[in-house]
Amino acid sequence: MSTIVSEFTKGLWKEIPPFRLVLGLCPVLAVTTTMENGLGMGLSATFVLVCSNVLISALRKVIPDEVRVACYIVVIATFVVCVEMITKAYFFQLSESLGLFIPLIVVNCIILGRAEAFARKNGVVKSLADGLGMGLGFTLSLTVIGIVREVFGAGKLDLLFGDTVFIAEPFDFLQQAPGAFVVLGLMLAGMNILGRIID
Repeated sequence: MSTIVSEFTKGLWKEIPPFRLVLGLCPVLAVTTTMENGLGMGLSATFVLVCSNVLISALRKVIPDEVRVACYIVVIATFVVCVEMITKAYFFQLSESLGLFIPLIVVNCIILGRAEAFARKNGVVKSLADGLGMGLGFTLSLTVIGIVREVFGAGKLDLLFGDTVFIAEPFDFLQQAPGAFVVLGLMLAGMNILGRIID
């Protein structure tokens, strides 16, 4: 398997951020009350991750080591502002729903961690593949947790095109913060068991 493909696919299973690396848990626990919130937050983080990885990789030989983290934060913050402006302009309801968590992407440990651990050491194409794989893995994780919490916590699933499917009697606990920990814990356990079987 080529290195580009392996860099992309590692974020989809082997190093999937919330379940294997246990990173980026703040938005995982806070915004995943619905599928739409999980998907929106995941795609926002993916955009920032891909763009910052590519730019940091392209500038890696220019950025002095002494100020590299500060430079990374400036690059990441720039793309976060872009995401915030785009969501407010075109997805206002999602922007209101995610609230403060979009600006907090700046300090998301996945994004800063990938900049420090990967983008500063690798070329642009590998960094693009890494960012895209990690971002899509993060998006998939948030979306699945959002679906589980919405279906079992609210008893319904709001589809992306405005349709609502009513599924079960709601278990309100899953829509609250402790419910997020329970869902995450059960999914972490499931991923570890599945990982032992597959690996």
